[in-house]
Amino acid sequence: MAGQGNDRARMRTQRGSRRQSPEVYRRRRIAVGVLMALILIVLGGGIWAAVAAVSSSAGGPGPDAAQPAASASAPATDAAGASQTASATASPSASASQSSATPSPSATPACDPHLITVSAATDKASYAPADKPVFTLKVTNGNTVPCGVNVGTTQMEFLVVSGADRIFSSKDCQADVQDLIKTIPAGGSETANFPWQRVRSTEGCKAVTGEPKPGVYVLTASLGPVTSSKAVFELK
Repeated sequence: MAGQGNDRARMRTQRGSRRQSPEVYRRRRIAVGVLMALILIVLGGGIWAAVAAVSSSAGGPGPDAAQPAASASAPATDAAGASQTASATASPSASASQSSATPSPSATPACDPHLITVSAATDKASYAPADKPVFTLKVTNGNTVPCGVNVGTTQMEFLVVSGADRIFSSKDCQADVQDLIKTIPAGGSETANFPWQRVRSTEGCKAVTGEPKPGVYVLTASLGPVTSSKAVFELK
């Protein structure tokens, strides 16, 4: 009985093996080949995607990346050129404004204070005991244009000395002083007269005893910082 069972099994196996024809094997090989091709295509796409990702992450600029930089540099060059053109255009205007701001050489010259001079004089060279000397201050404008000069009593002084002895100053006892601006023509003069009572004086108008004795005296006249030369006279 066991031998018969084995024989039947062999017969089934033989029948099954007869049913698998060569066409079946060929179709299986084709299916396997197609499957392998699909696997390679999928793998190949993944590799190219990985290569692109690596290139992108490495920061290497592509061919298109250089074009924006080149186009961006062009406006900078144009801007520089425009700036130079504007500067060149503005230069004549700036030169014209500077030229107009320059003072004209024909402007009226200012008065030179060094050309304002003062001289002193007396109405006589010698005075009798009863005579009262009259002093004169003369201010002259040596400029070529008229000049305003302060000839007021705030600036004026008549001073009399005898050797080292200070005899008299018109400023010692002035009660009312004031400024007086006079316009003196070019080359013109102004004069001021002062009658002296033949008395002595001290700074601060303190009381003084005694009178000037007969002798030789020296007069100087001043107007502000300008002082005259000496004028000599005699009292008898």
